[in-house]
Amino acid sequence: MEVKRAKDDALIYEKNLSQKISEYEKFVRIWGEFDNTLLSIKDLDLSVKKIAGVKVPVLNDIVFEIKEFSLFNNPQWFLKGISILKELTTIAIEREILFKKSELLYIARKKTTQKVNLYEKVQIPGYEDAILKIKRFLEDEENLSKSSQKIVKNRQQEQEEVA
Repeated sequence: MEVKRAKDDALIYEKNLSQKISEYEKFVRIWGEFDNTLLSIKDLDLSVKKIAGVKVPVLNDIVFEIKEFSLFNNPQWFLKGISILKELTTIAIEREILFKKSELLYIARKKTTQKVNLYEKVQIPGYEDAILKIKRFLEDEENLSKSSQKIVKNRQQEQEEVA
């Protein structure tokens, strides 16, 4: 369930990112004027969460660094452009983290499934065969013990009759 949920969430973010990018594609010409060095990612605050014993990354916060620029020498839409880039970057990073979470959970589920199949199809039947052999051996030992007791008893009775 967690694998499916993580994958669905990642696909939602993928769709959201595509939608946001398509909204801003009509402004492609003016994006050529934008200085890409104004915005950079300073730090990603990630934590780890355990889901069914698997450590998966969780995004807590993204710290952006905005270089100083002149509002008078640059177009006034640069501030809006920075907020748009922040939004798109945040969505893209969250999407990547969700894809990674989905991948980690998928790998863990696959390993668990392999182990379950190994136990159900190989090891448990092997143990059942071993248990059956042990039971037969113990039954044979018991039968031999009873037979030897009967033989000893019969010999004692024969010796008592002879004596």
